[in-house]
Amino acid sequence: PEHSLEITVKGQVNPLTGMVMNITDLKEAIQKAIMDPLDHRNLDTDVEFFQDRPSTTENLAIYIWTNIQTYLPPNLLHRVRIDETDQNRVEYYGPQVTG
Repeated sequence: PEHSLEITVKGQVNPLTGMVMNITDLKEAIQKAIMDPLDHRNLDTDVEFFQDRPSTTENLAIYIWTNIQTYLPPNLLHRVRIDETDQNRVEYYGPQVTG
């Protein structure tokens, strides 16, 4: 199924660049962390992460969060949003820290 993906970064605007993050760098991170390992793949058989968990949209959001973090500066990733349909979406804000 076709899904729509939105990655949100959050942070201070760099006064020299006027950006939180360079969009070219973000696109490169999305390509490496999401498109390369997932595009045209069967999640259940081709992606190791899903070998021991169901390939739900919620788990896909967790996979994307975990994977893209390795390509982004620390503490910049704010949200992963996946739209399944016009009516159904998942928003993931990372692992919740419990005290």
